[in-house]
Amino acid sequence: MCEGDWKLVRWRKENPWDLYNVSEDPDRVKSMEQQFIEWKKLSKCSEERVTFLINLPYIYLHKKHNQMGTVSKFEIAKMIDHSLLHPTMDDRTLREGIELARKYNVAAVCIKPYAAKMAADILQGSDVMVCTVIGFPHGNSRIDVKVYETERAIDDGAVEIDMVVNTGKVLSEDWDYVTDEIGAIVAVTKKHGAALKVIFENDFLSEEKHKIKLCEICSELKVEFVKTSTGYGFVKQPDGSYGYKGATHDDLVLMRKHSDSSVEVKAAGGIRTLEDTLKVRELGVTRIGATATEAIILAIT
Repeated sequence: MCEGDWKLVRWRKENPWDLYNVSEDPDRVKSMEQQFIEWKKLSKCSEERVTFLINLPYIYLHKKHNQMGTVSKFEIAKMIDHSLLHPTMDDRTLREGIELARKYNVAAVCIKPYAAKMAADILQGSDVMVCTVIGFPHGNSRIDVKVYETERAIDDGAVEIDMVVNTGKVLSEDWDYVTDEIGAIVAVTKKHGAALKVIFENDFLSEEKHKIKLCEICSELKVEFVKTSTGYGFVKQPDGSYGYKGATHDDLVLMRKHSDSSVEVKAAGGIRTLEDTLKVRELGVTRIGATATEAIILAIT
C-alpha cells in the first residue's frame, strides 16, 4: 500500500474520464497524458502503481491496444483480491496465501478479520493492499457492530472493507435502514481514507429491483465498489442440496449499468480462470475475488 493511494483514487473519481467512451483523437490522448502527470504529483508511488490506481489499463493502454490478447500480467494481477476467507484456513495457510499474493503483486488480500494485522505486517513495503470483511457472510449484525468491526479492521491495517448488506432489510425494502447502514460504514472508511465495497449477495435477491436500488444507494453515498457476492451465499435447491451462482453475466451488466461511473464493480463467486476474468473485464468489472489467483496469472502468456 502506497501513501496516498485512496486519496489519489478519489481525486481521479472527482475528475473522471469516461471509462467506456474515450476518444481516439490524438489531442484527447495528449490531454490524458497531461492529466497523468498531475495525478503522479499526488502520490509517492511508482509510475506503474499510479497507472493502476487511475485505471489507465482500462482507458489508455487498453484502448491503445484495443484487443483482449494484449492483456498484461500486471493488469490482471491488479484486478485480483486474493481471497483467504474459508473458515477452515489455519494460520499457516493464511501466511502462505499472503505470501502468494505478494509474489504476484495482486491488488489486495481479502482476509478474515482476525488476520488483518498479520496480513498488514507481512505485506508491509509492498503494493498489495489489505482488505477484510464486515458482517460476513450474512450481513445480520447491528449497524453499530458493523461500525465497530470497520474501525477495528482499519486499526489493524485494512485499507479496503468488504461489507455485507442486511439482506432481510433489503428484501423488506426498508431503504432508510439500508441507507443508514451503508452510510454509517462510509463515514468511517472515508474518515480513515479506506475504500468500501458493498456486497449485495445477489443469490438471495431474486428481483432485479432490489439490486438496482442498492446500486442507486451506493452511488448516492459514493462508495468505491459494489460487489456481487460473498462466495458463501448458498441457496437450497429443489433436491435439498445447496448451491450458488455467484457473479453472473446478467448481474454484472445490471450493476455496471445502474451504478454511477465513479463506482467500480467487483465480481466474486465463480471466477476461476483467466477466461472468466477477461469475460467480466469486458463487462466493466475492475476487481474480482479469487482463490485461483496463481492459475489465473500463470495462464497469461
